[in-house]
Amino acid sequence: MVRGPNPDAPDGEVLVSVNDLVVRYGDLTAVDGVSFTARQGEVLALLGPNGAGKTSTVETLEGYRRPASGTVRVCGLDPVTEHHSVVQRIGVMLQGGGIHNQMRVGETLSLFAAYYPDPLDPAGLAARVGLDHRMRSTWRSLSGGEQQRLSLALAVIGRPEVVFLDEPTAGVDPAGRVTVRELITELGDEGVCVVLTTHDLADAEKVADRVVVVDHGRVLADGTIAALTATARTSFTFSVEVATDSAASVDESALGAVLGAAVTDEGRGRYRVGTSPSPDVVAALTSWLAARNLGLGDLHAGRRSLEDVFLELTGDDADGHGENEP
Repeated sequence: MVRGPNPDAPDGEVLVSVNDLVVRYGDLTAVDGVSFTARQGEVLALLGPNGAGKTSTVETLEGYRRPASGTVRVCGLDPVTEHHSVVQRIGVMLQGGGIHNQMRVGETLSLFAAYYPDPLDPAGLAARVGLDHRMRSTWRSLSGGEQQRLSLALAVIGRPEVVFLDEPTAGVDPAGRVTVRELITELGDEGVCVVLTTHDLADAEKVADRVVVVDHGRVLADGTIAALTATARTSFTFSVEVATDSAASVDESALGAVLGAAVTDEGRGRYRVGTSPSPDVVAALTSWLAARNLGLGDLHAGRRSLEDVFLELTGDDADGHGENEP
């Protein structure tokens, strides 16, 4: 299931604004003119291969990096010069956690709750992320997925207006993934602006209202998942069923001449046609097969996935991971 656009998001207040952002590390330009916005009630996924500039962009929004040029604003504030005010209004989830190994789950939630004037109830939040049975367990004894869920809880316990999430489901078991995705969706529905970075495109496809794809420090695409995946496919596949009394087979060259496109044998009775599956093309295909006593087994021409779009834009392995991304 793909998350549809939040009906409140388009009219919500802009809470995150990035305008022509440039971030440099010596001679390396990690972010090269990135611009995008995120609104109240919107879940925005910032996607890109390792080294694309995602982390540098988010760290600048959090106030931990000063831009070389351009501007960023969070809740209308400069994250660097007005850092104290910004941190009171945001939540940040880091992969590292930053929690002492011997701190217990209940103690950690209560400690973080004390930092805010109107926090969420620690016990209720623990139940919300599926950790209510682990309140006396130490951080060290938690599984990687449980640590991720606790980190997420700590990011939202202060009722932030904006939440930055870094790989929120990394290392989380399937049931935990569902819990995390549900919480992210709930945050958007409650009016929180969520900006998440992830290598898991399934996460983005399920929870995001909008996606920004970056690579080599530049924005390659910005739009809803529906808009990004709406472009017609440039190929489709089909399989054939051969009658038991027939010795016929698919002649790729002959069929390609009829369809006006290249036909490639992918093995095991499946073929790829290098054109979109228009009604005329499908009709010509079925007629050609019928004339040779070949049945159409199936035809796959579904909409493009977010992974299809990502790979077309970046040419990158969508499941790649890296430890140190600029």
